[in-house]
Amino acid sequence: MNTANKLTVLRVIIIPVFMAVLLLELPGARYIALAIFILASITDTLDGYIARHYDQITDFGKFMDPLADKLLVFAAILIFVKWGQMPVWCAMIMLAREFAVTGLRLVAASSGTVIAAAMSGKIKTASSMVCICIMLTPLHALGAGGVTLNTLCVAVMVITTVWSGMEYFVKNKEALGSAA
Repeated sequence: MNTANKLTVLRVIIIPVFMAVLLLELPGARYIALAIFILASITDTLDGYIARHYDQITDFGKFMDPLADKLLVFAAILIFVKWGQMPVWCAMIMLAREFAVTGLRLVAASSGTVIAAAMSGKIKTASSMVCICIMLTPLHALGAGGVTLNTLCVAVMVITTVWSGMEYFVKNKEALGSAA
């Protein structure tokens, strides 16, 4: 197993630790979880760089890297829903987008077409990771006029999710047409 894939596996292993720290709700747990989340996010950037720079791109990495990202983000989202920091319908929109885009990729792959990650998808992932970091801090409760930073973070996550999902389908509508 190459270095890039080891970092991806490390990210997957970190996810249950991240969740356990948050679910225990001990003093300082949010800060410990924030450090773990940042570490996991750094491994995402680092494994991609290493894979491309050192020619370590593998089928395992192509599959596991985006899966690890989704698991990390959804681990946090589930905690936020549990804590009342995110409405369940927002989480459902984000989950539905992931299933829909994955389904689109599978349909396209069945006809020999590969749908690469779009810039909007990368923006969605990056903004989600930044928003999750903010939502793990006491800053999430700051606000004015009844709108908190937490609410803005949830809105950014939902808007980038819908935007990137729509972009995938608009740019790849021929993949669905050929499957019908």
